[in-house]
Amino acid sequence: MIDLRTIRARLAQVGQDHVLRFYDSLTPAGQQNLLTQIASLDLESLPGLVETYVRNKPRAEVPTDLRPATYYPNNPDAASRPWDRSAAYRRGEDLIRRGKVGAFVVAGGQGSRLGFDGPKGCFPAGAVTGKPLFQVFAENLLGAKDRYSVRVPWYIMTSPLNHDPTVAFFRDHDYFGLSREDTMFFPQGVMPSFDIATGKVPLASKGEVATNPDGHGGCIRALHVSGSLADMQRRGIEHLSYFQVDNPVVRVLDPVFLGLHAGAPDSSAEMSSKMVPKAGPDEKVGVFCLAGGKLEVLEYSDLPPDLAKARNPDGSLTYNAGSIAIHIMGVEFLQRLATDPRFALPFHRAEKKVPCIDPESGEPITPAGNNGVKLEKFVFDALALARASIVYETDRVEEFAPIKNATGVDSVQTSKQLQTLRAARWLESRGVSVPRTPGGDPDCTLEVSPRTATSAAELPVAGLPKAVERGARLAL
Repeated sequence: MIDLRTIRARLAQVGQDHVLRFYDSLTPAGQQNLLTQIASLDLESLPGLVETYVRNKPRAEVPTDLRPATYYPNNPDAASRPWDRSAAYRRGEDLIRRGKVGAFVVAGGQGSRLGFDGPKGCFPAGAVTGKPLFQVFAENLLGAKDRYSVRVPWYIMTSPLNHDPTVAFFRDHDYFGLSREDTMFFPQGVMPSFDIATGKVPLASKGEVATNPDGHGGCIRALHVSGSLADMQRRGIEHLSYFQVDNPVVRVLDPVFLGLHAGAPDSSAEMSSKMVPKAGPDEKVGVFCLAGGKLEVLEYSDLPPDLAKARNPDGSLTYNAGSIAIHIMGVEFLQRLATDPRFALPFHRAEKKVPCIDPESGEPITPAGNNGVKLEKFVFDALALARASIVYETDRVEEFAPIKNATGVDSVQTSKQLQTLRAARWLESRGVSVPRTPGGDPDCTLEVSPRTATSAAELPVAGLPKAVERGARLAL
């Protein structure tokens, strides 16, 4: 039983005791739920957060020594930086085969922007089959089991909003053939929201404090608090493959990337990243840069327009290394970040509409404009805490077809087009004739299960058709 007087005293010390205004009107269960929620928050940190992020707006300063990040080019024979792809591939395969790699997906989002009622990972994403995103990722791990005779543990970070529906979805689909013992779910943490004018924490209802997810950077603490890092250490997992739930063509376990991360001479094997060349100066992706000798991601909104538009002599963008939220992180590195306060990630401030109740009357308020401040952490800020990080260039068609919007850029339609284009490439590399439109696009719809192949080289020749018919819908 949580003591009311203790909670009230702690709230008073930080100037937030208003959140108990309607306490006496709640049922006994409602009172305990509210006290439990309040007790779970780091109340003593609130005055500092209000002063730093609400009463003030931290400015994103562009470092004076900013320069483009170097990276391993997708073509290992590139004159700019030749490297041994075969050696990296062998090293990565060895790590997978020896059970040294785990998979980690950030899956706290809802499908509301897609017109879908449920966790985004349940959204039907397969170009032909309509397989949900979670199934696509599960088939990556089943494919690894087929190829390497290893069970790869999968850690799935949900949110308080979608945790139960996500777990139920896996249960209803028998975990898509994966072992339950190897599939771990845990919710990410939350932060209290703040009133933009006063710094007070709003109430979502008379018995609930208004909170927001603490961002994908909160995954580091959540991995620790949930016991997932301890589970990895128990299993002998050394490296964690990080990806986000909206990208159906992500290569969950990439031997080349793993091999570079673990063995490249300029890598500390603490945190590595993938990039794609930006589609243009206005593409809304973060950019890998170097500052103070450290790798960092500068958000697109913080990159000055003159730098975003700068070109190299060959016409390519100078700052062209676009972040696609695919990383590999060392388990020991994550443990250090999670347990040593010297390595805490910074918060980022966002002004948002926060539905709440009137603190006097208790009547609901639907804000017309931004009335609140939400604080989040970003996982890429951990790059600057690594001793040495590398970036590996990949092909956009091969590994980046996110489903973020219902229409337009990064939509369901564009993702399915990219899935088809990638499958067409793979089939043609195996001698299969694929019909094309006059513009060169595949005149069909194709989908390759990652259990069948996660690259053109893995696609088996046996059983492939000699040609794909125009207008066909083919799933392999």
